[in-house]
Amino acid sequence: MTTAESASESSQAGTFDLGTLLAERGAERYELHSRYLNPQLPRMLHTIGFDKVYERAEGAHFWDADGNDHLDMLAGFGVMGLGRHHPVVRKALHDVLDLSLADLTRFDCQPLPGLLAEKLLAHSPHLDRVFFGNSGTEAVEAALKFARYATGRPRVLYCEHAFHGLTTGALSVNGEAGFRDGFAPLLPDTAVPLGDLGALERQLRKGDVAALIVEPIQGKGVHEAPPGWLRAAQELLHRHKALLIADEVQTGLGRTGDFYAYQHEEGVEPDLVCVAKALSGGYVPVGATLGKDWIFKKVFSSMDRVLVHSASFGSNAQAMAAGLAVLSVMEDEQTVAHVRRVGELLRTRLAALTDRYELLADVRGRGLMIGIEFGRPRSLKLRSRWAVLQAARKGLFAQMVVVPLLQRHRILTQVSGDHLEVIKLIPPLIIDEGDVNRFVDAFTAVMDDAHEGGLIWDFGKTLVKQAVANR
Repeated sequence: MTTAESASESSQAGTFDLGTLLAERGAERYELHSRYLNPQLPRMLHTIGFDKVYERAEGAHFWDADGNDHLDMLAGFGVMGLGRHHPVVRKALHDVLDLSLADLTRFDCQPLPGLLAEKLLAHSPHLDRVFFGNSGTEAVEAALKFARYATGRPRVLYCEHAFHGLTTGALSVNGEAGFRDGFAPLLPDTAVPLGDLGALERQLRKGDVAALIVEPIQGKGVHEAPPGWLRAAQELLHRHKALLIADEVQTGLGRTGDFYAYQHEEGVEPDLVCVAKALSGGYVPVGATLGKDWIFKKVFSSMDRVLVHSASFGSNAQAMAAGLAVLSVMEDEQTVAHVRRVGELLRTRLAALTDRYELLADVRGRGLMIGIEFGRPRSLKLRSRWAVLQAARKGLFAQMVVVPLLQRHRILTQVSGDHLEVIKLIPPLIIDEGDVNRFVDAFTAVMDDAHEGGLIWDFGKTLVKQAVANR
């Protein structure tokens, strides 16, 4: 290499070094968030003892600054479907960067988006076309727009307690008041109870409904649509010339033991399907809206409308490469079959504990999307403690379980929603029988402590004080 070439390479490299920056400033992480980002996040983490410092991660595990191994039963809210740093996905991203593709020119047709669309549609044989955005909420936004335009109608129905995202359109079909408060006016959409065909039909008779958007299994509380309801709803919608939108952002790509959750019910063929999260491989944000040919052709009806719906970073090469690698891994490793087997093992072992613990009310879900619900105990001593927590704030007992799972057993979980006594398990789809044993053993130990009046209740007092102070 000549002196000039060496100088040029050095100039291109510049002075930025990510490893050095993290070594120098990484310890400031909580202070930086407090000062420049959402100030309530570090406050909340400090309060419940979740203010850990994690240094590295692989698969379904990550390690803290002291080298302790933690089991991830949260998967980044479902993003880490294949776990962290899957070698095939990682290699695909190295490869796509090394290829120096002419990406996002906006006026050409790169092969990667077409290849990823082809692979996704192979799992969705009744659908024909794909729009790529950057997130689940963008996938929902596209579906809402497409449904309104294709039907010429203004209103979309959604289910109570649904979560479809937090941008304004998606928020309009969000069934949780806590997310909607203060952001009105929203779009004139209407909630119906999950599983209530009568309520759905009453809205459809008004003649202005474009679509129903539904999570086949709701993330909040892990509630599944009743058997037969999705197909009956689809028939009602089509009879009234409205569309069915399946939000599979969290439930799709194998999470429930089928590629899509709606596939658990025979004959259900949504007109539009939203996916995201796990498609990213945990690396590059990506969302996809899949739909029927006639819907896409109506939206993109002429060359004048070629960019009527688009996304600046949609279909970028890194996201497409990650998605292609994820689907390839799922096929090679038979991920969906693995989820069915391991998910059934986990759910069955947890369900067997309902007779043992009076505080444990229900275990439900499909595949590796499991809800553990707590309820009012029978015995007087436990009932009085339960009542104190419920008076302060519903959901505190579930939080009391989540905290020792992390602090004592190094297992990360989450409460399924605000004011819910439900823990939701959405681990990476690659967890194995050893991980199941570890979780069940830890959960059993925490529940033993709760029923014996142990340290868990001391932490409960702290949560009660915090809940009262926040009123």
